[in-house]
Amino acid sequence: MANKKTTKTKVAVGVGLGLVAAAAAAAGAYFLYGPKGARNRRRVKSWTLKAKGEVLEQLEALKAVNEKKYHQVVDAVARRYRSLKNVDPRELQQLVKELKGHWRNISKHLARSSAVSRRSKAASRRKGR
Repeated sequence: MANKKTTKTKVAVGVGLGLVAAAAAAAGAYFLYGPKGARNRRRVKSWTLKAKGEVLEQLEALKAVNEKKYHQVVDAVARRYRSLKNVDPRELQQLVKELKGHWRNISKHLARSSAVSRRSKAASRRKGR
């Protein structure tokens, strides 16, 4: 019995981390390939890609993502890049604004993904009975 509970918890954590990773990937893909993607790809600089990668890594480390935590992660990464010499403060401010603006799309993706995972969990419970 204890083994089943542990397994279910591990599966739930794995699904949650998968959803966070998927949301992070969706945010990056939307930025580069969305409606303004061509313009964004031209303007992307190496430090912006590194900063976005750091945001994604920190999001993947979180168990649950909400708007407040997402904004905190973006702000923490921005603080680190603010001290670098080759980073223009206006560009950094624009990057932060863009990343925070993607929350609506990320939350939609999370809602869709969590609905799918709830359905799959319910189906697996029915099979187990």
